[in-house]
Amino acid sequence: MTDLVIDELVVPTTLEPGGHADRVADYVEAVALENAVQAEVLGFGDLDFGPAEQLPQWHDPFSPRRLFVVRSGGRIVGQATYETLAEPAVTTCWLGVAVAREHRRRGVGTALLDHVEAVARAAGRTDAISFVASTQGVAAARGVAPADRLEASTGHGWVPRASSEVRFALARGYALGQVERISRLALPVDGEALAAIRSEALAAAGDEYRVHTWSGPTPRPWRSDVAAMATALSTDAPTGDVPEPEDVWTVERLVEAERRRASTGRASLTAAAEHVPSGRLVACSDLAVPDDASRPVMQQMTLVRRDHRGHRLGWLVKVANLDQLAVERPGRSAVLTFNAEENRPMLAVNEAVGFVPVGVEGVWHRLL
Repeated sequence: MTDLVIDELVVPTTLEPGGHADRVADYVEAVALENAVQAEVLGFGDLDFGPAEQLPQWHDPFSPRRLFVVRSGGRIVGQATYETLAEPAVTTCWLGVAVAREHRRRGVGTALLDHVEAVARAAGRTDAISFVASTQGVAAARGVAPADRLEASTGHGWVPRASSEVRFALARGYALGQVERISRLALPVDGEALAAIRSEALAAAGDEYRVHTWSGPTPRPWRSDVAAMATALSTDAPTGDVPEPEDVWTVERLVEAERRRASTGRASLTAAAEHVPSGRLVACSDLAVPDDASRPVMQQMTLVRRDHRGHRLGWLVKVANLDQLAVERPGRSAVLTFNAEENRPMLAVNEAVGFVPVGVEGVWHRLL
């Protein structure tokens, strides 16, 4: 392609019919392209988030985002995203590029990445991170010879060297800092297996811990604890060689995020463990449940505070939330989750519950 023109889209605040139908149409088309490219790479579309589900993220004052596109013949054939944190001292940004299959190898991806990297530099961001789905299913991955695997710098997990997204990232100077495993849990869960895990977790937790569950926004008494755990997730979760910054959550930010999330078409189910002597929540697990029962549930945050690990609290809250899901939103087909390949404690929890690997996502980093 010649004479590439990159446009920045103004993401609408609502998808309801109104005076900005063109903005809505462009945004919907850009989201569809992103989902199609991801599904093509993975071999399944279970990770698609629709336009309504993504919309609140585009209007998060704590994590500003921008969306850029390239058109051909009036259609969007490539899109790129830029995201950062509102804190001026943060030097990190998160970038993404997606190009329709029939328009690859024409400079579209290169032009889009050049553009968002320039946006990042202009904003004083020097660490670029990109999360890129990078396998066409577990069966296909088994056929990749060791010499054709690019190992993460953590020593855990790999992506296929020959895949187009890996070649592109390497050519642009990005390093593979981590690999995340994508896992699926078929529902309903085996009752006996779940009962055994529940029993072991309760025995390990003992009387010092009590489980709480809720649907929707966090109850007022627990807001400060949940906000603190959301902040801890940004620094406590394994990040390999990728310099993820601390992302501070306040009660005000939590309340605002939950208000916006209520319009996404996904319900939130949460299970948390209270440390009874202190009266503080020290572990939690969160599920995002689509209104459409045919679509899989997404596992969101799961965290156990560092000073309370070793008591099977991760097991305890995951099982409690699966119990809540079965009661409040029955008939779902599966739960999907992401975990760093080096995070053996959390992978052990998931494997014990019945999650199986279905793909991987490379976490790439470049110093701009």
